[in-house]
Amino acid sequence: MPRMLSRNPFRRYAVPALNACVLGLAVLVRAEPPRPPVAAVQAEKPRPAAPREAASVVAGAPSSTAPPAAPLAKVALVRFDEPESQARFERSRAKVDFFKLANQFEAQENGGFCGLASGVIVLNALRVDRKTEDKPRDTSSIAPDVARTIPPQFDPFFARYTQGTFMDARFESVNPRAVFFGQPRAPGQKPEPGLALRELGAILQAHGLSVVVHPVEDPAREKEEKAEIVQNLRTAGDYVIVNYHRPELGQPGGGHLSPLGAYDKASDSFLVLDVNANAQRWVWAPAKALFVAMRTRGGSENRGYLLVKEKGPE
Repeated sequence: MPRMLSRNPFRRYAVPALNACVLGLAVLVRAEPPRPPVAAVQAEKPRPAAPREAASVVAGAPSSTAPPAAPLAKVALVRFDEPESQARFERSRAKVDFFKLANQFEAQENGGFCGLASGVIVLNALRVDRKTEDKPRDTSSIAPDVARTIPPQFDPFFARYTQGTFMDARFESVNPRAVFFGQPRAPGQKPEPGLALRELGAILQAHGLSVVVHPVEDPAREKEEKAEIVQNLRTAGDYVIVNYHRPELGQPGGGHLSPLGAYDKASDSFLVLDVNANAQRWVWAPAKALFVAMRTRGGSENRGYLLVKEKGPE
């Protein structure tokens, strides 16, 4: 499958602002008169929380469906390219996950693929060295007319997970592509585009991984939850994906998904490996602010985090 549809087959549906990324699709209402073309992929834009808040925000919906943007909190984020970041990284004792994640990192390919990018990064980090693993081969990077000219003895395609191959039958069994791109699940229902935290967890489980889905709800459990995440970042072979609401971190946008790379005790901050390289950068986020951002409604339950690793022996 191509990595991104060049045209949205569901453009007749009006889609409310939802959760984790800005899905850069032009969405029009069936009864509306024709509008000028809208760019297929747009930069991430501020969107408020909405009833379901699946994991994406669809851009281009009529203005009547988009309430004012959520106010941005004032949070002292430290970009990864700042000198202070280097100091935090050097003294961090919880950064084992960073090295494989950084080596396999890839930015989301469009405004709606933050969940896909996060899942692919973790899958490749876990399985890149497992040569016997049956990994997909994404041939979409070379146009078919060009591929036909390649000598048969030369195979240029890698066996690895990509955002294009992630949207396979396992993805479809959890969240049909039509629903992901904004088609209502049933007539009369509201569109629920994108991926919710639990949906991403279910897709990774369908890939044979062990996944713990952990919504962040009770402030009294924050210390325990933070310790769980920090311990994960100290051990090899397991990873953390966080689902949070950007405005609580002082960033424009809606809900978002990205892996965590490290924790610095002295500054009490986590390194968020933001997959939206077009609009944001990797940042050290104060732990308190990150938990506030996760303790927000993302559909039928709060946002939170996933703990992901390979399954052990049965």
